[in-house]
Amino acid sequence: MKETMRQYRCLVVEDSKTMRNMLSESLMRIPGMQIVEAENGLAGIRALASERFDLVVTDVNMPVMDGLKLVKHVRGDPRHEKTPIVIITTESAPHDRDRAMALGANAYIEKPIQAPRVIRAVRKLLEV
Repeated sequence: MKETMRQYRCLVVEDSKTMRNMLSESLMRIPGMQIVEAENGLAGIRALASERFDLVVTDVNMPVMDGLKLVKHVRGDPRHEKTPIVIITTESAPHDRDRAMALGANAYIEKPIQAPRVIRAVRKLLEV
């Protein structure tokens, strides 16, 4: 009997189309990964309202709604309160990292991103 591959759904929230594409392409290297993209935190909330995700990857600095507000929203939603969240950002100060982690992020990765580092963090969070 053939073993079925586990499917994962990841929401990538990033205002830069180039960065969204780069993140999506990196994450698609994980077998069974499906990606949904959103261009800001508000679009991310809309996606979360209609679908379930195994993981959220978000930038911090975005128009309309930033990534930290998105993290706070996700943690306040009983359907997603345990969903792993990876922050990808240019913000490198320790207090920025501390704030994101205090709000409920599970990993904090500084830009410029390196695909292997992002994949390692995601695999660890999803226990793949």
